[in-house]
Amino acid sequence: MRAVLAMAVKDLRLLLRDKAGFFFTLFFPLIIAIFYGAIFSGGGEGRSAIPVLLVDEDETDLSRSFASDLDSSAELEIQMTGRESAVELVRKGKRVAFVVLKQGFGEAYQRMFWGDPPQVEIGSDPSHRAEAAMLEGILMKYGSQRFQKMFSNSSAQQDQLEQLKQQLKGSSHVPAGVRDNLERILGGWEGLLAETPRESMGTDQGGSGHYSLEPLRIEQTDVAVVREGPRNSYEITFPQGIIWGMIGITAAFGLSLVTERTRGTLIRLQTAPVSRIQILAGKALACFMATTLVSCGLIVIGMLFFGIRPDSILMMLLVIVSSSIAFVGIMMFISVLGRTEHSAAGMTWAILLIMSMVGGGMLPLFFMPSWLQKLSHISPVKWSILAMEGAIWRHFSFVEAAYPCLILLAVGIIFFIIGVRCFRWSEQ
Repeated sequence: MRAVLAMAVKDLRLLLRDKAGFFFTLFFPLIIAIFYGAIFSGGGEGRSAIPVLLVDEDETDLSRSFASDLDSSAELEIQMTGRESAVELVRKGKRVAFVVLKQGFGEAYQRMFWGDPPQVEIGSDPSHRAEAAMLEGILMKYGSQRFQKMFSNSSAQQDQLEQLKQQLKGSSHVPAGVRDNLERILGGWEGLLAETPRESMGTDQGGSGHYSLEPLRIEQTDVAVVREGPRNSYEITFPQGIIWGMIGITAAFGLSLVTERTRGTLIRLQTAPVSRIQILAGKALACFMATTLVSCGLIVIGMLFFGIRPDSILMMLLVIVSSSIAFVGIMMFISVLGRTEHSAAGMTWAILLIMSMVGGGMLPLFFMPSWLQKLSHISPVKWSILAMEGAIWRHFSFVEAAYPCLILLAVGIIFFIIGVRCFRWSEQ
């Protein structure tokens, strides 16, 4: 065991002496994690549209027309859904708010002078008061458009006045005195419309243009939010950064074996009182120690400065160890691919980059299309990132984390055995 440790210490010293290699094994993955985390964290701040769920409980032509107006607005990003689904999505923090067009919305929408205004309910997270206030203002804006349409169209006004007169005659809720006054007002308005040229309608003849009518009656509902998913964007990107650290270390140690073989270093090592297995075991141990230390270092940096809070430190260590073993096996496998340093370097990075692209090392798994998510099963990068996310924000139990960890262990053992069996000690 002392010989294996001596070989591992030798390789770690060589890694530390290579300043460029050390940069790409520690600082480059940290830069990736911070860079993509900063991009994703600002994703919602520059958008003008508020993502809102819309529930149409009235399901009339007027409610659907109002929903269409909201959907075509630049201020809102509308998704139609049911009430239960809307409440659940807001409760989980996946949407800012939901809007409900309540029963009777269409009937109230066409009334102008009496009765309750259209009823709208806003459900939002209490921590998003600013967004809820903006949403209320936007709804009022589009609710008041019915008055604008009414007063800018004489034929529409005449039709509306006729409907109101009929409703007043058949209504038992309006006192007789109020009904008589309203009928006189409506009659005078009809006379005014008959005498006013159509082209002059809708213009402000020196007045303020303000009508003291309530466009909508909005009811605010607070939704108790249960936070799920990543607490911030860095909890998504730091697993990717850790993977890039492991990829850099894997490539460095794999290519170092090729270099030592092509330059005859391995042949000279065999003259020392160490066996071939001890030499390879020392290389594997050094690679394992480097990936584990870099991964732990990145997690500590994320916890101290970027708000990362793993659900379980013990599970996180288990995942890092399993991932390190997998990449040690991959390191041994890629060391037998090329006969020269240049060919080995090309094939090494081609394989590792494909593993990363397919497995979520460049784009988070849940951003990928469904077919690419299925294809990602073949990449150990996918299982490593999934296990890390399970330990950080997916709330995996140890049983759930065992599945990807066992896959990573199997990948490491299988590839390591293949690499050892195919390894050449010289170019002869």
